[in-house]
Amino acid sequence: MMQTDNIVIIPTYNEKENIEAIIRAVTSLTEYVFNVLVIDDGSPDGTAEIVKRLMADEFKDRLFLVQRSGKLGLGTAYIAGFKWALDHGYEYIFEMDADFSHAPADLPRLLSACKDEGFDMSIGSRYVSGVNVVNWPMGRVLMSFFASKYVRMVTGLDIHDTTAGFVCYHRTVLETIDLDAIRFKGYAFQIEMKFTAKQCGFKIKEVPVIFVNRELGTSKMSGGIFSEALWGVMRLRWDGWFKKYKRAAS
Repeated sequence: MMQTDNIVIIPTYNEKENIEAIIRAVTSLTEYVFNVLVIDDGSPDGTAEIVKRLMADEFKDRLFLVQRSGKLGLGTAYIAGFKWALDHGYEYIFEMDADFSHAPADLPRLLSACKDEGFDMSIGSRYVSGVNVVNWPMGRVLMSFFASKYVRMVTGLDIHDTTAGFVCYHRTVLETIDLDAIRFKGYAFQIEMKFTAKQCGFKIKEVPVIFVNRELGTSKMSGGIFSEALWGVMRLRWDGWFKKYKRAAS
């Protein structure tokens, strides 16, 4: 068995075109060793069956699967993964998409920001050094970019890419945050996690990455998910004024 403190959580729903390739890309990295935890929300296309085959044939001690009974939301998938990773003793816990919009080769850079530079959380950021997005329609680029500007304005977060889903957490962040109190399920979940980590006093670094729109499979973005993010930040700002947050150990 190849020992590692690092696990990459990949939520899936109908990702049969991508899942084997992304698992192989993550597990083939050599600078650091990364295990993979797939959280599958009952994909009818057979995504989980592909993962099970890889677990049995090649990746018995490096690939793990949690199957859920339906499409329960991105946020709840990550919360389930966080709890699993904490229970299994991992020190560095990652969020990552299955569709190669996040480059596996950037995982060591996110890890190094926490492991070597002493940050508690690192974010693969599309906007910290300009706009680094490839193959997105211009309307979606502008919507995402100005949504992050809006979130920064309302919440006061000094993070350029507030909706980023490519993240490394040191386990102390996830142990400190009350995961059961995280309320949002869609992309507002990403904002809420960053906001809460900041309110708890954790040190966060944005690492510039290039985001590439998926080539295979279908995007899960919807108007409802986007509107949740826009309206949810108002509630987060209210919480920031009145809610008591557990503080990071100094």
